[in-house]
Amino acid sequence: MKQIKKAVSYVIYNKDKSKFLIVQRPSDDEDLPDVWGLPASSVKNNETFEKAMLRSGKEKLGVELKPIKFVGRNKIERNDYFLYMEEYEAKIVKGEPKVPQPFEGMTQYQQWRWGTSSDLKKAASKGSLCSQIYLESINKKW
Repeated sequence: MKQIKKAVSYVIYNKDKSKFLIVQRPSDDEDLPDVWGLPASSVKNNETFEKAMLRSGKEKLGVELKPIKFVGRNKIERNDYFLYMEEYEAKIVKGEPKVPQPFEGMTQYQQWRWGTSSDLKKAASKGSLCSQIYLESINKKW
């Protein structure tokens, strides 16, 4: 029986909400090498999705986040496990995004930039669950 892993992803809009922060996964990423998508993180044991998002903001982007609202949830089967993900909209309340961060033992992003929903279509078609959830939330197909 396959293991179940939980993860959280988050959407951070720019000031006028015309774009949102996207990140490029590392070249050696097991599932989605070099793919641009939304920031995400595994949820640790005894950690809520919201707390995982707050931790991830610090550890992966170097910022302090504030949760705004729930966006959606979905699941996908990977080779060795099932991934269950929840997605939230968040706001940066302190700091400026910078990648990669000096934390080891977790995915660190190569780059970040402001993007649009069209930037997530390639990732969604490759199995990026965070990209799929976001596109479904705004009724866009990939």
